Amino acid sequence: MAIGKSGVKIDLKKLSISFGGIKIIENGKIFKNYKENEAANYMKDKSIDISVNLNMGSKNFTAYTMDLTKKYIEINADYRS
Repeated sequence: MAIGKSGVKIDLKKLSISFGGIKIIENGKIFKNYKENEAANYMKDKSIDISVNLNMGSKNFTAYTMDLTKKYIEINADYRS
């Protein structure tokens, strides 16, 4: 969601997203071998790496966050139901 609201003009057909080594989105579409249960299990780990590739150049950065409190997750889980 934050990618779409960033105000940056991107080509969604180039977007790739991975959780750890698990591809979720490739070329703007759900990865053909994506298994939600695999991603869900990964999300239970203490540390989660999320990679977003806009495929718009060679710049990169790392951001650290920790707002995964129980209440935050409950609020955002409502978007899935």
